[in-house]
Amino acid sequence: MSLDELADKSSSEEIQVAQSDSKFRSLNPGPIPIPAAPSIRSLVDSVSDERVDVMASHQSENGSGSISTASSTVSSLESEKAAYEYLAQTPIKSTDAHLVEFSEAMRTVAKALRRVAEGKAAAQAEAAEWKRKYELEMAHKQQSKIKGCGSCVSNDLDKLASQLTLETSASDQLGCCGKHGICSHEVLQDVVPGPIPRPNHKMVGRKASFKLSWGCNGDKNGQHKHDFVSFEKGDITTAERSNKQILLKWESPPQTVLFITKPNSNNVHVLCAEMVRWLKEHKNINVFVEPRVSKELLTEDSSYNFIQTWDNDEEIKLLHTKVDLIVTLGGDGTVLWAASLFKGPVPPVVAFSLGSLGFMTPFPSEQYRECLDNVLNGPFSITLRNRLQCHVIRDAAKDELVTEDPILVLNEVTIDRGISSYLTYLECYCDSSFVTCVQGDGLIISTTSGSTAYSLAAGGSMVHPQVPGILFTPICPHSLSFRPLILPEYVTLRVQVPYNSRGHAWASFDGKDRRQLSPGDALICSISPWPVPTACVMDSTTDFLRSIQEGLHWNLRKSQSFDGPRD
Repeated sequence: MSLDELADKSSSEEIQVAQSDSKFRSLNPGPIPIPAAPSIRSLVDSVSDERVDVMASHQSENGSGSISTASSTVSSLESEKAAYEYLAQTPIKSTDAHLVEFSEAMRTVAKALRRVAEGKAAAQAEAAEWKRKYELEMAHKQQSKIKGCGSCVSNDLDKLASQLTLETSASDQLGCCGKHGICSHEVLQDVVPGPIPRPNHKMVGRKASFKLSWGCNGDKNGQHKHDFVSFEKGDITTAERSNKQILLKWESPPQTVLFITKPNSNNVHVLCAEMVRWLKEHKNINVFVEPRVSKELLTEDSSYNFIQTWDNDEEIKLLHTKVDLIVTLGGDGTVLWAASLFKGPVPPVVAFSLGSLGFMTPFPSEQYRECLDNVLNGPFSITLRNRLQCHVIRDAAKDELVTEDPILVLNEVTIDRGISSYLTYLECYCDSSFVTCVQGDGLIISTTSGSTAYSLAAGGSMVHPQVPGILFTPICPHSLSFRPLILPEYVTLRVQVPYNSRGHAWASFDGKDRRQLSPGDALICSISPWPVPTACVMDSTTDFLRSIQEGLHWNLRKSQSFDGPRD
């Protein structure tokens, strides 16, 4: 073939390729919308297949001479296919997804801002309501002060009590103003108000009334903050109360005194006879004693026929309505016995020390005349000692109490393994929360007054008796990490023996009234509403610190000498 023929043939092939390219370009869809991405891929595939067929036909017609032209055509096809694939994978779709996500985030922020605005509006409305209530309360107090009884503001101590904001609804019902302190009926009232006593009911005169007020370290100058809760500029704050002592002032002179004595002690017996005669002859006080003491005194001397006693348990339940003051002669055990006689309210207790340990007996027996004079005349500081109210629930009873009346303890409740050789296994709950499982010799649930008793011997801490709390102390636990707890006074503790326990448990209440707890039985403990008010020589804190220093020789050691090395 000549050169002219070869040139004509190549030019004809170029014309055919150009025509095919124009054909392919006519198939170009132009701007491709985003939803048509799958159709673009199919179009690219179809165009590629068609070009491959054309290329194959040219190769079959031209033979090996068209290899270079075919390779250039394939490369152009690959580049055009890559361009179509790039168009199919355009980032516009991902950009739309980011916009949707951003809009959802903005919607969430708008919801949060709206909730914040609603919460702020609700808080402002609640603050306005609290402020309105506070203003109404202050206006009511001002009116009460104007209309109040004149007898309650006759001296400086009454002015001190008038600043106290502890009042109850029962005070208005019983005829007292209720705005000047804690009146006696608030401390010494029955759990359930009973019927009005009949005129022929046997009573010993009119019961003395008193009221309690806050003081500073037993001082009677009335210089203390009287606001328990104050409202200022929308903020609720609690006033400082860390230095308050409780004072008792008689509103009418006491007329009846109950003596509780330590048994089988000649010194106590002689002192009791002397104090009873002195109170009757010099103070004209009615005297109640236990049946045992009454029998002993009448046997010795018939002149003691003025003393009174009780005959049965029903009369014991009415003692708090007859007795104004309790005098105990003995140790702490005598105070515990005196408190156990009262299932409800307890009159003030004056405890004289005639025992081995005296954490609750601050008065010296040698100075009983001066001490009783101060107490009978008043005012004097007292310590309100909380008691535990306990119920034993048997598994067979199905939440029914074993006894109608609760068991009241002043020191502690002890749950131990008794004579069993197995460890106690107890499940403990605080309100509705599980506390722990006790595996050891037992558990002590103590008041703060009982913190210096069995709880202290088991490793518990010494706590001021007026601290409101319940001590949770294990007895020889089989665990190195089981440490004692101090829980708030408003909780209810439930200790039960699980069904898979290997033995029984035993519960004792202030060392008495021991009861067996079988698997499935439970013991429920809470703070009783009736505390035991005990008189103080100085004030509550001074008497407590002196008792642990003298009774336990707390932190007693020899002082370092001055002739040693110095810095």
